[in-house]
This record gives sequence, structure tokens and C-alpha cells, in this order.
Amino acid sequence: MSVDLAARQEPTPPASVPFRAALVVWCRVAALSFGGPAGQIAVMQRILVDEKRWVSQRRFLHALNYCMLLPGPEAQQLAIYLAWLLNGTWAGILAGTLFVLPGFLSILGLSVLYASFQGTAFVAALFYGLKPAVVAVVAEALLRVGRRALRGRAQVAIAGLAFAAIFFFNVPFPLILVLAGIAGWLLGRQGYAGFGSNSGPELGDEEDEGIVRSLPSWKRSLVVAATWLSIWWIPIGLLALMLGRGSVVVREGVFFGQTAVVTFGGAYSVLSYIAQRTVGDFHWLSAREMLDGLGLAETTPGPLIQVVQFVAFLGAYRRPGPLSPLLSGMLGSVITTWATFTPCFLWIFLGAPYIEWLRGRRALSDALTAITAAVVGVILNLTVWFSLHTLFAEVHQMALGPLRLWIPEWRTLDPVALLIAVASAWALLRARAGLLPTLAAATAAGMLWQWLR
Repeated sequence: MSVDLAARQEPTPPASVPFRAALVVWCRVAALSFGGPAGQIAVMQRILVDEKRWVSQRRFLHALNYCMLLPGPEAQQLAIYLAWLLNGTWAGILAGTLFVLPGFLSILGLSVLYASFQGTAFVAALFYGLKPAVVAVVAEALLRVGRRALRGRAQVAIAGLAFAAIFFFNVPFPLILVLAGIAGWLLGRQGYAGFGSNSGPELGDEEDEGIVRSLPSWKRSLVVAATWLSIWWIPIGLLALMLGRGSVVVREGVFFGQTAVVTFGGAYSVLSYIAQRTVGDFHWLSAREMLDGLGLAETTPGPLIQVVQFVAFLGAYRRPGPLSPLLSGMLGSVITTWATFTPCFLWIFLGAPYIEWLRGRRALSDALTAITAAVVGVILNLTVWFSLHTLFAEVHQMALGPLRLWIPEWRTLDPVALLIAVASAWALLRARAGLLPTLAAATAAGMLWQWLR
């Protein structure tokens, strides 16, 4: 029986979900988007599935599984997908933009204050307690992801090799992902535990009524790809014509646009790669300033990857070229946010109709299983790197051929920062305290200690 593919390119919006009502809901989701992807996904689950009942649990999980396959912030992509499913393309654009907007405005304002007043005692006291708490947050994310991702010896081995590759040998993050994907495919063919037929039921074997199952036409796919690739890269090209390709603002747009393609596994998995390049290679900011930016991103709404906006602001602020420092920093923030989040619309609008095809392929599932295991190793690298630069005033890098070692000066260990990190970890892991109360308590303790000294 023939199927009219053109007629099924877009899901029919349910009659019970008016666009204005949906707009109010997406504003609520954006305002409550604290706590990283886990908290943001939980907010959408509570509002869209439990409270409004606009989306079934099965359809919600189906969309979430697809977003987990993609590079970039999965929570924003889930908002784009669900809005597209309910009200079409323009609703998806609106939901995705609103999701980022509160965090963008917050980070922009805080970046201006940080660049202008970071030498003051108040700012130093503010971040003194916040940074060790962020170490605890990253460690908690490592444990949470590790428990879910490492289900066999092969996956543990992949995580260990990924950590060793990036921490000791400085192997580029994208290469680690590629090698892990190939390893997963090969392990699946050999039937290792956790891969192939031993990894559980086939993906896509459950029925999801109402999901768009037919493939779109090639014409539509080409139009969507051409449109969003143009939207993504034309502004960066125009800046290159105006400011020159050597401008820091242009280099930030290009770098973070490239990074957006390889940010599999969430923000934590790619932050070590971003820190490695922006701190060690480009010298846009220091390691401690990177930690400060992560602390800002943890305490503001929106995706955690929004920390790249802070990184870009400082880099452009300090190398303004013909622009004023403030204008250059703001322009760097805008183009970096654009380059980071615009690809999410491309992935969803182009790939959503292929969801069932993607989920039904065992080889792809095996590759992604291995990539997820490698992400655990990368998060471990991030945890160690952040811990060293937070708890020690001096950390030296030593190279022995291809081997790279980070060696802390033990005499520079800060016992108060260590105490705050341990207390924050206890609050998150044992007391089950919320993220914001933990960060607020750590910040208050750090400020109190700085003022009493």
C-alpha cells in the first residue's frame, strides 16, 4: 500500500493543545530549567506528561531516546522535538530559543560583572566556596552516569582506556569517540556481554502510536539541511568578512561551531576537551577562571554547556581588536551561543522522521553503548582535572615523550576548600540535598571563611 510521505512530514498538532497554551508551558520550562539535563528533563516530564497529559509516557521516552543519540544538549533538543510534535516547526524554534534565553541573559550579565570586578574581594570570596562544590557536582555526575553506562567488563575497560587516552596522552576527544564507536561495533559482532544480542531487547521493538514512522522525501531533507546549515554558518562568515579571520570572535564562532558536532554524552563529557583547548592551547582564560565559569553555569537556568558563553566573553574581552572590550566580549558571547545551539534545530528537524530507523539498528546501538562508556572515562578526566586545579594553588604539567602528567604541589593544598568539597559531596550523595541548596551553602561557607581570614 502506498503512503503519501509529503502528507506525513509533520505530525498533526493535537486539537487540545492551542499554540498560546503551549507557549505558556515552554516559558515555564525555560524558567525552571535548573539542575542540568536530569532536572530539565524531569521538569518536562512533570509538566507535559503528568500535569498537562499532552504527551504520552511512551512518546516522551521515545523522543528522549532519540535526543540522547545526538551531539549537543539533550534537554534542549527534547524541548524542540516535543514542541515540533505538538505544534509544528515554528513551535520547535520557539521552544528551543526560550530554553536557552534565560541562561544566556544570566551568563551575559554575570560575565560582564566578572570581567569588570573579578579583582575585588567580593568576587574572590563568592567563588572560593563555589568552586569546590562544583567539583562535588562533577563527581556526582560521574557516579550517576557510571552506574547506568557500565554494565560489563568490556564497557569498564573502554571507560578506563578513554580516561588514560585523554588524561595521560592528550588524545583528542573526537578521536576517542570514533575509536569507541568502532570498538562497540566490533564487540557487538563478537557478541560480548553488553553488546549485540546480549545487550537486551532490540531497540525500536515497542509500539508508539502516533509517532512519525515514514521517511521524509530527499527533497525535504535537502531543504532542511541547506536552510539550517546556512542559518548556522552565514553569521560567522559575515563576521569573518567584517573583522578578519584572525579575530578572536570569529575563531570562537568556528571553534564552538565545530565542537557542537562532537558534544556527545552531555556537557560534562566535552568540557574537558573545551578546557584543554581554550585554556591550554588558545589561552583565552585560566584554569581557575574555567572553574568559575562552570560555577556560574551550574547556578543559572539553561543547559550546562552555556559555560562556553562565559569562556568566549573573557577571550574576546581580553583581545578586542578594533572593538571596545565590552562590545567584543558581548559579540563573542552571542556568536558562541549561536554556534553552539543552532545545530540542535538542524538535528531535530532533519532527523526526527528517522527515529524509528535509527532505533532499529543494532550496530548503531552497539556503537553508542561503547561511546557512552568512553564518556564515563572522559568525565573521570574532567573530575580529576577540576579537583587538582581547585584544591591546589599550583599544579605543574610534565611531559615524558607522549606521556603527560599533572603534578600538584602538595604544600599548596587548601584544606578549607577540600572540606567544602567533601561536605558538598556528602550533601549531594548521602543527604540527597538539592543542587541549588548545596551550591548556596558552599558559597556562603566560602564567603564566611574569606571574610574571617
